[in-house]
Parts: sequence; C-alpha cells; structure tokens
Amino acid sequence: MKAESIKLDSEKNTQDEKLESCSVDSLPIVQSDAEKKLVKKINYTFMPFVCVLLFIQYIDKSTISMISVIPEFYTDTGLTKDKYTWLGSFFYVGFLCMQLPNNYLLQKVQVSKYAGICLVLWGVVLLCMAFGKNFGQLAGLRFLLGFFEAITYPTIFLLISTIYRRSEQVIWLGVMFISNSVAGVLGGFIGVGIMKMPIVGIITPWKWAFIIFGSITIAIGISYFFFLPDRPDSRWFRLTEEEKLIVQERTRDNAVVATQKINFSHFWEAVKEPRFYCYSLISVFINLQNGAFTIFSNIIITELGFSNTNAILLNIPTNVTIIILILISTNISKSKGEIIYVAMVCCFISMVGLICLTAIPSGGVKLIGIYLQSGGTPTYVLLQASITSNVSGYTKKIFYIGANLICYTVGNFVGPLLLRQKDSPRYYPAMGVYVAANVLVIILFGYVRYTYICANKKRNNLDKNAIALTGEIKDLTDVENPNFVYKP
Repeated sequence: MKAESIKLDSEKNTQDEKLESCSVDSLPIVQSDAEKKLVKKINYTFMPFVCVLLFIQYIDKSTISMISVIPEFYTDTGLTKDKYTWLGSFFYVGFLCMQLPNNYLLQKVQVSKYAGICLVLWGVVLLCMAFGKNFGQLAGLRFLLGFFEAITYPTIFLLISTIYRRSEQVIWLGVMFISNSVAGVLGGFIGVGIMKMPIVGIITPWKWAFIIFGSITIAIGISYFFFLPDRPDSRWFRLTEEEKLIVQERTRDNAVVATQKINFSHFWEAVKEPRFYCYSLISVFINLQNGAFTIFSNIIITELGFSNTNAILLNIPTNVTIIILILISTNISKSKGEIIYVAMVCCFISMVGLICLTAIPSGGVKLIGIYLQSGGTPTYVLLQASITSNVSGYTKKIFYIGANLICYTVGNFVGPLLLRQKDSPRYYPAMGVYVAANVLVIILFGYVRYTYICANKKRNNLDKNAIALTGEIKDLTDVENPNFVYKP
C-alpha cells in the first residue's frame, strides 16, 4: 500500500509540473477517455437545462407573435397594428433596463438561485398578460417580461464559457439557438392549436396561450432554483477525484476563473479596445431584422395573401432554415478553426434574403426571402462564439457579454419600429436599413478578424519560455496573459 501511495504521489507531482509549464493554449486538445466520459456526463446533466431554458424563453417571448393573427386579441384589447408594434419594442426596453443590474448580480449571486427566481417571476408576468385589457396594461407587462427574461442569454453564455473548453463552446452556443428555433417550429403548431381552443367563460383562445405557457415557466423556474448546475465542479455532475483534476485543467484552458470579486481594471481594459465597439455595433445591426421578423413575420406572410392559419404554418420553415444553418456553420467553424469568416458568409446569406424580399414584387416566392434572411441568427451565434472564445478574465467577460446584450436589445427594439403600416406590404425603407446594416456587419467582422491576426503574430514573436504560468489558475484577461491565443 505504501509503494502504491508513493507511486500515486509521484504521478500527481509529474502532472502538476506539466500543468505549471503549460500555457493556456498549449494544453492538449485531444481528449483522454476519462475526459470524454466527463464531457458526456456534463452534456447529459447540464445541456438539458440550457435547451429547456432557451426553448421556453423563446416561446414566452414569441407568444405575442403567435396570437397576432387571432382577431379576438385586437377586439378584446382595442389594439391597432401600430400599437402592436410597440408591444414588441417594450419587451426590449425591459430587457435593456435589466442588463446593468444583471451584470452585477451574475457575479454576486449564485447563478442557479438567481435564474430560478427570475424564471418564476417572468412566468407570473406572462400569466398576468392573459388578463390585460388595454394597451397600457399589456405594454407594462411586456416591459416586465423583458426585464426578467433578460437574464437568459448572459447566464447561459457565462455558464457555457466556464464549463466547456474554448474549442467546444461554438457547438454548444449553436445548440442554444437551435433550441430557440425548435421552439419556433413547435410554436407554429402550438399556435394553430391555440387558435382552435374553445372559449371558456372569459378565457378566449389568445388568453389560453399566456395561461398555459406562464404556468409551465413557473414550474421550470422552481426546478432551476434547486437543480441547475452552475459551476464546473457542481455537485450535480457527481465528479470523481480524477474528474475533479480534469475539471481544473479544463478551467485553465478556458482562461475563465469564476469569482465574486469585481475587477475594475477589466472594465477599463475592455472600453479601450476597438473590437469591443465593433462587437457592440455588430450586435445592434444584425438584430434590427431579428426584432422585426420575430414580431412581424406572421403578419408579413398574411400580407402575401395567405390565411391566418397558413401564415403560422408557413413561418415554420424559417426556424427549420435557422436550425440547418446553425448546424452547418458551427460544425464548419469548429472543424476549420474559423469563426469570423463563417459568420460573414451567414450574414451575406441574410442580406440576399432581405434583397429578395425587397426586389420581388409579390407572391409566394417572397417566402424565400423570409427564409434566407434568417441567416442573421447563425451570424449572431458566431458573434457570441467569437466573444466567449476571445475574451478572458471573469469580470471582463461578464462586461463584454452584458454590453453585447444591451446592443442586442437596442437592435431588437429599433428593428420593429422601422416596419410602418403605411409602408406595407413591401416595407422599402425598413428593408433598405436592414440590408445596409448587414453590409456594415461584414465590414466590422473583417476588422475584428484583422486585429486578432495582428495580435497573434505579435505574441508569436515573444519569448514565451520567459513568461510561464504558475500552477495557480489566475483570473487574467486575454491582454494580461501573453500565452493567450486568439481564435479568429
């Protein structure tokens, strides 16, 4: 037994020495059998929470679009289409107002408790929308819904970037948004079912949508409060001693160390970087059309001459297209090691779709434009992959994600307002703005990629042997850590 103990200690010391001499990016990428087993355990334990959260968040946010073709919704509430547009935008006002406190709370409060409470609260708000009687009440509730739903993306982006290796993150970010699109596909069928639900007392079909989804969200929130794994070493992963060592190595590879200490130097470093503003502008520009089509796609399809029921069904291929594009783009990005080039191609596809919508006079063929413009979603997925892969330092990463979500909100708020009723059915001014925004996104992505290539070349010329990391895993930013290699 003593000999075995000495052997184990020797192996552990050798492993520690190897870890100390490794830079963040020189750690082995090829997974051992033990790590593959660990990753499977993480996937089966953690990713269902991610998928369910993104699924229900998209359904809840889009319920207003689902019922937009039900005539009783307008007669019961006295809404016009212009006021309906504002309901879409008020969601993002709440979303925006939550981002700054969200940045603080994410670092100070246990993520599982925080997410669970917010889920319950937004479920209550959604349920209350069934009893909104006028524009003012619905607008206030949409604001609160956006306020509480605002925690979704920052929470998941942060958890994925701390639990998964950088090389793995692009795939799982893709899975996030595929969950959204699956919700869009199933939401179409659910919407048709809701239209056919019976009236029970004062509960008309459009009210059933809010009651059903609000109740489901409350139940999900309670489960997240108790069971969401929110750290790489969470007890819900049931880690063995060997797996705990592997988790430490994976944390070192991520260059993200979870801490409740706010490092203000990370803020100042971020705001001095030109790419911070490029990422922010990209998020605004690519989400102009996202906000518009999330709210208005069913209405635009009815204006092409289709019935209300067919409009909901014909919108389903939009989400199928998104799923296909995300699967293709994330797998190409991972296999080729290229994030930004793939994002630029997806943005070009989106731009082609918008041009089709503008140029084709009328008829069902315009649906091609609606489907292709969905290339904006994989563009945004790869934008997030670029941020999570290339920004390190816990406070800096939270700041980048938070700022990006603020810009996401601005784009989604402004986008629907550009679709004015007087410009229907072709909406020339709005489509022109969306096309121009896509052009700017491609240019900004090109600049960001150029900065990463230049930074990597500069670091390759450094004597890395003179700057070795210690065995302690420090909360260094990508700028502070000379061994950090950017992933263009």
